[in-house]
Amino acid sequence: MNTPNSHMVYAPVRWRAGLFAGLAGGIAEVILIFLYSGLSGDSAAAVATGITASVLPLAATAPAAILIGLVIHFGLASILGLGIAVALASVAPRLAGTWAGTGSILLMLAVVWAINFLVILPVVNPDFVHIVPMAVSFTSKLLFGLAAALVFTAINHRNTRPTESLNRYTSEEICHV
Repeated sequence: MNTPNSHMVYAPVRWRAGLFAGLAGGIAEVILIFLYSGLSGDSAAAVATGITASVLPLAATAPAAILIGLVIHFGLASILGLGIAVALASVAPRLAGTWAGTGSILLMLAVVWAINFLVILPVVNPDFVHIVPMAVSFTSKLLFGLAAALVFTAINHRNTRPTESLNRYTSEEICHV
């Protein structure tokens, strides 16, 4: 649907798909941290509290620090999902929901992880960088990317007619949930 105002029709839909992708990615990260914590004996609560300490240092000792950390985590995950949706729609609209799109999302998330864990967190909250091993935090970000890509792929399959190629739709059309 390419009308002069089609961006106005699809803009809210892109946001919805981005939110779904971000929440799916955030859930994937939480599941991995719970699994890692269960296997290692480390505290998943320490990760949530570390998120709180990084964003709202004065709230890190509050009784609700874990809940605050989870709210911050899912808020940031939603923003990241929106960013991925907008990036795909703006830079590579035909990649959403494809293998190349999945690779692009994983690359974006690897860059986000590197900036976060190698540049920002060492300054803002150096202790957070070492709450879990770097390999675990990197894996969690890649799982975020896979979960987000699955959301876009599911939307792509939902919007694809059986006789047409998966690559035919732009991400604005794919994000029409």
